[in-house]
Amino acid sequence: MRILAFSDLHRNQEIARQIVRESCAADILVGAGDFAMRGIGLRDTLDILASADAPLLAVSGNHDSFDELQAICGAVPNFTLLDGAGVNIKGHEFYGISREIPFQKDALWSESYSEEQASNLLAGCPTGAVLISHSPPYGVVDFQADGRHEGSEALLRTVRDKKPRVHLCGHIHHCIGMHEYVGQTKVMNLGPTINWIEL
Repeated sequence: MRILAFSDLHRNQEIARQIVRESCAADILVGAGDFAMRGIGLRDTLDILASADAPLLAVSGNHDSFDELQAICGAVPNFTLLDGAGVNIKGHEFYGISREIPFQKDALWSESYSEEQASNLLAGCPTGAVLISHSPPYGVVDFQADGRHEGSEALLRTVRDKKPRVHLCGHIHHCIGMHEYVGQTKVMNLGPTINWIEL
């Protein structure tokens, strides 16, 4: 299986068009959140991505309205929103959790889960799945320019316990394009670029 993965489009239509152009070579697209910017413009990129040749698995980011994204995914047959839920595609398990984990940004538009909420939602993640989240695990591709770590302890525990085949995330712009390993699991901070993953 060939996955084309990305995150943090933040309304960038040109990158969305590039993803659509490349989608003919993908079996599945993965969007790891922040399609919108400060709660505005979710459709700017999703309307473009709806014409892709491969189905999209999405999680919402802190800049996205979860309810609006859920409504869009419910109306577009090729879109699936994952939030404390999984899906099996051609024998491969995918599991996702949405929003920022934990709360970081004090803004009305920013949507987050507490570590406790995230732990509950991640409990159903199958061992060896492809894990998709907006936030990274704590201490892994999650550091800001000043050295602060802003990842999730619940995600770190899940990666250690459930040993995903790969963990796809975004959110921390300072770490875009970086990857690290937790045990055998490659954790990738995707960013608004074309990232290919082979299963």
